[in-house]
Amino acid sequence: MSDAWLLGRARELIAAVQRTERTEQLKVIQTLDELLDETQRRGEPVLVAQLLRAAALARLVTRGMVDEAEQLLDEMLAHTKRHGLALLRADAHALRGRRLVLAGQEDAALTEIARALALLDDAPSADLQMGRRAWDRLLSSALNDCWIVLNQLGVYEAAEEVITRAHQAIRDSAGPHEITLQLMNRVKMLLGWGLRLERVGRYDEAGEKFRTAASMAIAVEAPFAESLFPREAGVPAVDQVGVLAASLAFAAPNAAHIERLRRLHGTQGYPHENILVTIALSRCLEVDGLRDEALDVLLEARHTQAEDNSQPSMRLNLVRELARIGNSDPDDPAGDAVASVEPESKPTSPLADYAATLEAELWSLRESQIATLNTRREHERLSAEHGAITQQALQDPLTGLPNRRALDERLRSLAASAMAQPLAVALVDLDGFKDVNDQHSHAEGDDVLRVVASTLRDALRGDDIVARYGGDEFIVLLPGAPLSAATQALNRSVKAVASLPHHLSHGVTLSVGLVSLRPQERAEEVLSRADAAMYQAKRRGGNQIASSPQPGGEPEEQPVDDPTFDAREHT
Repeated sequence: MSDAWLLGRARELIAAVQRTERTEQLKVIQTLDELLDETQRRGEPVLVAQLLRAAALARLVTRGMVDEAEQLLDEMLAHTKRHGLALLRADAHALRGRRLVLAGQEDAALTEIARALALLDDAPSADLQMGRRAWDRLLSSALNDCWIVLNQLGVYEAAEEVITRAHQAIRDSAGPHEITLQLMNRVKMLLGWGLRLERVGRYDEAGEKFRTAASMAIAVEAPFAESLFPREAGVPAVDQVGVLAASLAFAAPNAAHIERLRRLHGTQGYPHENILVTIALSRCLEVDGLRDEALDVLLEARHTQAEDNSQPSMRLNLVRELARIGNSDPDDPAGDAVASVEPESKPTSPLADYAATLEAELWSLRESQIATLNTRREHERLSAEHGAITQQALQDPLTGLPNRRALDERLRSLAASAMAQPLAVALVDLDGFKDVNDQHSHAEGDDVLRVVASTLRDALRGDDIVARYGGDEFIVLLPGAPLSAATQALNRSVKAVASLPHHLSHGVTLSVGLVSLRPQERAEEVLSRADAAMYQAKRRGGNQIASSPQPGGEPEEQPVDDPTFDAREHT
């Protein structure tokens, strides 16, 4: 299985899991877990992140599996942060937002979307190693996942901005599946937006949203036939996808849509999509004089969707529609409880006035949500910018290691911590580095420094700290390590550098001075002793470790664990 096959298979499964029965969804989850295990064995960071996303998303859309997505999303966040995968890290925040919406934590979900959008705002234009098309697809995917949450929350203006960005990201390289997904998402958003506008009496604007959605439903036919969505060949998309059929009915409710909507009503799909189909069907039944059946359809949907939290605004639309049709009898002395679908019907009863006032307040809260999102988005962006500046101030730009300023802070902190004792401190100097600069170039010398820094860091323990001290010198802090353990760890580093291919290291080796921090010893004192021990290692020929001199004597010998490795390590 190639990496491309694994990713393509994951995309197919994600398209399928959203429109299948639960039994099949569980099989898809099992298959995705197997693919994730395989990618983790291979270790390619981008592929691992994409399979983590797929495994988490499959659980988010499967009833009873949502809680299992949390651990995968935490792992995805840690993985993408560790490997600097900005787009997929943003996507992880977006999916966490989706998880929070399902848990009823709408404000926390908005914060996650603010974090995701701030990351996407500052993301670079493209990663040339990944390829433009793959980069655009990841960007579009992250934006779509942000859009889903904003659409769930009913923040349609912000959702429109995000989905437009998602379309722009793939407009030059999108395949049929991406085009289909974009159009279907827009249809769902426009229908929800139109229903929301009706609730505050803006019927002309609502009608415009419905008509635009209907035109998009027609446009989706061609790409749908070549998409990854499960489909019946030769059957129009509007006869297979509920929201597409609903869009035609919202634009022009009449009896001609009833048979199709009845067939699609209650089919597998997201709960909020089923609500859209239900409302569209009820309106067509009402127009055809089948008011009682329209009420039955709405009541059944209210019962079956009672525990769904995926789109709170859509549930309100369902309740409103039920109240409107349920109180549309002209013999009812109370009159309409809410505004009719037609703008000419004005609410006159106290209950209708109360409902209209509540809707106006909810509308103003929506504006507050948009302002909150923008404020948090800017806060996250500025925080990230400040963090980057702080990181740069404490990081060596050539090797990516902590610089001398960061080293001083960490050394002071560890020296004051009882948990870090005993604390071993090593000064590492490169043997033969001057010859690299003299015989080759400073650019080659920089490459050698980067390679040695990476090799040194990878050979040590996870808690050890490697910092660039200056020039070709590095400092290693080994908390909780007595000299014997520190020697073993540093021996691995000495051997790893000596074993590097010549074209990478140009033959440089390491001379290491190793000491243990004494009680009440200042930072400059322990570094001075490590420096003296390092020069002892150099005088012996380099490519070895020397520990601090004993009072009145020679430096302690620190034998390597492989006596055949290099005779210069024995003194």
